[in-house]
Amino acid sequence: MKRPQPYNCGLGPAMRVIGGKWKPTILWELHAAPVRFRELRRRIPGISEKVLYEQLREMEASGIVHRDDRSGRLLHVEYSVTEIGASLNDAVHALAMWGTQFADDTVNQCQQMLDAHAR
Repeated sequence: MKRPQPYNCGLGPAMRVIGGKWKPTILWELHAAPVRFRELRRRIPGISEKVLYEQLREMEASGIVHRDDRSGRLLHVEYSVTEIGASLNDAVHALAMWGTQFADDTVNQCQQMLDAHAR
């Protein structure tokens, strides 16, 4: 059994909920309207069905994503953000804006450091 991790600020719990490669992207894709699983997978290039399913389950368990089983002529599932999940989109948006503004500079600085170490 995992022991609870002590946190010295709110960043730890937030990263526990949306940390990882895919969760911020999934959250962002769900922010406007509910999305079916297959459509969500099409919107996120490079993610496998297995990983998307696992990430959605974890996000649902954390209370930031809602899974809605729709039955009718065809059974399908839609995912949407909860109120708590929607509140995280402000943080995800801020990260996206930072990435847009500084990504090239950050990548260039990292490349320069790698080049310097290679010499």
